[in-house]
Amino acid sequence: MSGAVVIGAGPGIGRSVARRFAREGLPVGLIARSAGPLTEVAGELSAFGVPVAVRTADSTDESALRAALDAVADELGPPDVVVYNAALIRPDRPGELSVRGQLDAWAVNVVGALTAAAHVAPGMARRGRGTFLVTGGMPEPKREYVSLSLGKAGLRTLVALLDQEYGPSGVHVAGVTVDGPVAPGTAFDPDDIAEHYWRLHTQPRAQWQREVLHTG
Repeated sequence: MSGAVVIGAGPGIGRSVARRFAREGLPVGLIARSAGPLTEVAGELSAFGVPVAVRTADSTDESALRAALDAVADELGPPDVVVYNAALIRPDRPGELSVRGQLDAWAVNVVGALTAAAHVAPGMARRGRGTFLVTGGMPEPKREYVSLSLGKAGLRTLVALLDQEYGPSGVHVAGVTVDGPVAPGTAFDPDDIAEHYWRLHTQPRAQWQREVLHTG
């Protein structure tokens, strides 16, 4: 039985998205760099009575990420929807971060999403259906967050490129752009934000959106 895979399934949006899909009865695969957050989220999903597969992988490690996606698919079946929610969020002004630091941020914020899409989207395209979603941000660049602004701009471009490549074959590629700090009980409550992911996944093809902006 196919279901959802959340990459970057830690506290916040990742956990809320996993819960939202589990609430609909979908099996859920959880992938994150550290085992601790995965154990916590998996424990919460047990209340929904759905199969849950858990794997650790750093999104910047191509081999590890591909292996984790394969392992989840072996356990749950080819995914109907994959959500890339990994990001490196830290403040840095122009020139403050080294070249290595910028490349490390780019690897998490953009290249990991490309690796995941390149691994799962071709199979979705062959089946003629599937959803690949990313968590975006920074609709306007901020000088206090140079690496994140660059990464989210790159991620938005990646969504457009993936849509060009796989959209005609029935794969819905889209981004949820969050324009503010995520925190429970606020206008940027992760449970509210998670609703966008479910709505994008269930949109009829004639109504597909490529980006949803959550402004609170």
